[in-house]
Amino acid sequence: MRNMKQIAWVVAGVVVATIGVGACAKRPARAAPAPGSRTLVSPLFTLIPAPSRVAEGKGGPFPVTSKTPIVVSPGNARLLEIGRFLSDLIGPAAGPDRLRVEALTGSAPAGSIALLVNDANTALGDEGYELAVTPEAVTIVGRTAAGVFYGVQTLRQLLPPWLEYEAVRPDADWPITVPAATITDQPRFAWRGAMLDVSRHFLNVDDVKRYIDLLTLYKMNRLHLHLADDQGWRIEIKSWPRLTEYGGRTEVGGGPGGFFTQDGYTNIVKYGQERFLTIVPEIDMPGHTNAALASYAELNCDGVAPPLYSGIEVGFSVFCVDKDVTYRFIDDVVREISGLTPGPYFHVGGDEVKKLTAPKYAQFIERVQGIVRSHGKQMIGWDEISPVNLLPTSIVQHWRPDSTPAAAVAKGAKVILSPANKVYLDMKYHRGTPIGLNWAAYIGVEAGYSWDPATLLKDVPETAILGVEAPLWSETIATMADAEYLAFPRVAGVAEIGWSPAERREWSAYRERLAAHAARWSALGVNFYRSPDVPWRH
Repeated sequence: MRNMKQIAWVVAGVVVATIGVGACAKRPARAAPAPGSRTLVSPLFTLIPAPSRVAEGKGGPFPVTSKTPIVVSPGNARLLEIGRFLSDLIGPAAGPDRLRVEALTGSAPAGSIALLVNDANTALGDEGYELAVTPEAVTIVGRTAAGVFYGVQTLRQLLPPWLEYEAVRPDADWPITVPAATITDQPRFAWRGAMLDVSRHFLNVDDVKRYIDLLTLYKMNRLHLHLADDQGWRIEIKSWPRLTEYGGRTEVGGGPGGFFTQDGYTNIVKYGQERFLTIVPEIDMPGHTNAALASYAELNCDGVAPPLYSGIEVGFSVFCVDKDVTYRFIDDVVREISGLTPGPYFHVGGDEVKKLTAPKYAQFIERVQGIVRSHGKQMIGWDEISPVNLLPTSIVQHWRPDSTPAAAVAKGAKVILSPANKVYLDMKYHRGTPIGLNWAAYIGVEAGYSWDPATLLKDVPETAILGVEAPLWSETIATMADAEYLAFPRVAGVAEIGWSPAERREWSAYRERLAAHAARWSALGVNFYRSPDVPWRH
């Protein structure tokens, strides 16, 4: 899915050191901007994703002070965690101490921010919420804790962006207020995801956690990690230790590589869970396997291990699909990773296999599908798996603009949309972009936003679409700052495609809303691309 033709490796050229984000991971210490740089546009009209329904409230804004309590429904540990997340976000801007977080013992007191679960409100679905702001109180209600969390992310965008600065302190000239409003909101699609390739260039645990923070700000709920490819194997498998001891040593361009220990991977999974984001692990097979083949000679048909690889060509590597040891290896890998991953999915890749016949390929995928199922997971594969005899629970990830997963859909499979010419974040914005590729397209901010999942594929109905996912392949990404440059602002548009109703989406309005997010991204230290198509504001 990366190389439809030969492409030259580009040395990453954008360097801005940024670690951590939001009220979660560590952030760079930065001074707050001058008061004159504050935007005059109401945050109600800059929300991304666009909510289902927004109504301006009456009266003045709600003031947040050092005495503002955060109260939550009693007996709900997840709500207490969300309350602490919000308290940490507001942090020292309101006073020397964090806002206190406590369970309700009666009615929410005046002047409070209330986070409540009402499981009887089925109209909101599992991720919807209602947010009401008056001069006297802020109330967020969800049917589940996930809905409340997404309501808090909306509240976060209604709060001043300068709260995100690490060095911000209380200032009478900078009051913290929330505009009066009523918002009712829920997502269009269940799957709102991004993919991060840590195989071509390795990104560490803190980098991945930062990406999770940036994704969940925009209500994304899946992070697909591409954990193994020709250039490196990035997750510890204890029953096959040489995968990381040897196969994790390199990356594109000959760098040092690296890998996640199982503890490190578990840390990422837990961090995602705390933010209602599911980690989807991918071990690409039967192709894109040189790192594994180099580590274990017995996985090769000739029994000879190839050398490690640091280029970007594809299609030259393949497991020996006729050997029993190959399936014993795959079973061990799927078993160990599945045991570390509470989410229901396991991605097997399946793309760009040039050295197997169609029958051999189908036989392999069907056998691996059974292995994945035996470990309690649903199999996901790139759209090359569509013609295979798939289980109804298996999922096809559509990426090739000139292909269709209709055959799989006809058998009951669901589809994730990742069209390369729309949402591949590693594609350049334009010819002069210093990093990125262009084999699928040059994807400007408007082009990445102005498409609709329901009309993308004529033979795939919306009922078969789980949602959308934006892959970020790392051939030209050497640092997290590089990843941010290619992802932002485009990933915010993908988040809106996945969440907002189709009738709430329109480019001319979106670009104005997007413009206001420069201030928050600057506060967070995000190395975003300032597209000339957007009238950026601070």
